[in-house]
Amino acid sequence: MNKRRQWLEGYAFISPWLIGLFVFTLAPMIYSLYISLTEWDFIGEPTFVGLENYANIFRDDLAIQSLWNTLYYTVFSVPLRLALALTVAIILSKPYRGAKGMRILFYLPGIISGVAVAAVWTRMFDPFYGGINDILRWFGITGPGWINDVHWAMPSIILMNLMYIGTPMVVFIAGLKDIPQQLYEVATLDGANAWQRFRSITFPMLSPILFFNLIMQIIQSFQVFTNVYVMTNGGPANATSVIVLYLYQTAFQYLRMGYGSALAWVLFLIILVMTLVVFRTSGWVYFEGKEDSR
Repeated sequence: MNKRRQWLEGYAFISPWLIGLFVFTLAPMIYSLYISLTEWDFIGEPTFVGLENYANIFRDDLAIQSLWNTLYYTVFSVPLRLALALTVAIILSKPYRGAKGMRILFYLPGIISGVAVAAVWTRMFDPFYGGINDILRWFGITGPGWINDVHWAMPSIILMNLMYIGTPMVVFIAGLKDIPQQLYEVATLDGANAWQRFRSITFPMLSPILFFNLIMQIIQSFQVFTNVYVMTNGGPANATSVIVLYLYQTAFQYLRMGYGSALAWVLFLIILVMTLVVFRTSGWVYFEGKEDSR
């Protein structure tokens, strides 16, 4: 009886979260799955079309291009952002004056409005009056067209998003603080240099944190939207048309809610598969205190 009472009390305490989960997450997901099997323009009644919307995705050149653009963005953005976040975390984890202020400085872009940041970068990427090309001119270099150039538009978005390293940086710093300093002292006495200490101590001990950040960054990268929408709106010539932007345009501009919902579910499945692949290839992750079961 006592256990049953504890069980009921536990569910009573988490009931607000459970209600929110079912009402605001699971119910909309189930409804969107139904809508993805229909043709609906927001006005009339949904017309059931089965898997036609999903089949149309593979015949839609712009949808395929948007998926490839998203994959391109993820493949280059995630490693660069994690490498930069880890480098900054290692530097700022040292106990020197001003380290706390620098951590706040690097974290600030993550809490500032994405629209405002994107608007500033749009100005900086202007090929004629932008600050980046002005700096390049000081060194006699003619800057590219950046977001106005088909070949430079996506690299510009990737470059701009490197400023959002605050969250993984903070997680890395927390992980670095948990590494016993005695390991570094012993390695130094044995003659290990900085690279050897990083390879043999820092990386293995930090690998669970790196694994977590990798998963989170992959999920976020496949959902990139705000910066692309504000800076290029998918242009030029659809060079930066990512899948979430195309989903938004399809569903809310062209009022093809069924097709847009199908795109959303395809994106969900892609993220799920990518996450499972990362989990399946996580043999490089070191979990302290657990034996290798393989």
